[in-house]
Amino acid sequence: MARRSLLSRLVWFGIIVAALVFAVQGGEYSTLDLVHQRRDRLRMTAAIDSMTRVVDSLRRYRDRLQRDPKLQERIAREDFGMVRGTKELLYRFAAPRDTNRDSTTKRPR
Repeated sequence: MARRSLLSRLVWFGIIVAALVFAVQGGEYSTLDLVHQRRDRLRMTAAIDSMTRVVDSLRRYRDRLQRDPKLQERIAREDFGMVRGTKELLYRFAAPRDTNRDSTTKRPR
């Protein structure tokens, strides 16, 4: 009888331990899943903060581009090769030609 009582207690203890382990680790959101979700949330929050700073910077640049004539002129000169009136000349330098070409071949004139 004592042996049966001990066996019954061990079975119940095992069932309780299994239920506790399932409660902590099992189910749809286990403890490990919650840790991963928290880490992902922190990573996404940092990415959102970074993107917010980039968007704010681009918005300030756009506003400045619409209102600042000096910036507009600088971009026109650098990106589009524009010059101011007839007082300036624009010199463009071509990229060097391919030097691997055989020197005996004649270039068309």
